Amino acid sequence: MTLPPTVTTRAFDRLAEIGAAAQGKALRVAVEGGGCSGFQYEIALDDPRDDDLRLDHLGETVVIDSVSLPFLASATIDFSEELIGARFVINNPNATSSCGCGTSFSI
Repeated sequence: MTLPPTVTTRAFDRLAEIGAAAQGKALRVAVEGGGCSGFQYEIALDDPRDDDLRLDHLGETVVIDSVSLPFLASATIDFSEELIGARFVINNPNATSSCGCGTSFSI
């Protein structure tokens, strides 16, 4: 059984901090071909589309398109604050390897 990705409370809290819903935007998490490991994550504020999977909490929304969804099955979308910077991160059990930047992976 394929489980949809989950989004941490920390990620939703960050969306609320930046006012995504107030701007009518959602956090779009997509998988694109490319990057040094074969696939890369594209993470941006975007307008939700009718065919997106919507993950809602605290009035904020994360959306994933139907093409990206199989690549993100059972993944966790989180927000990380480290010395090198703050960013949304994907913990993806489907990725067999990833590059050092954490935005590129292979399956």
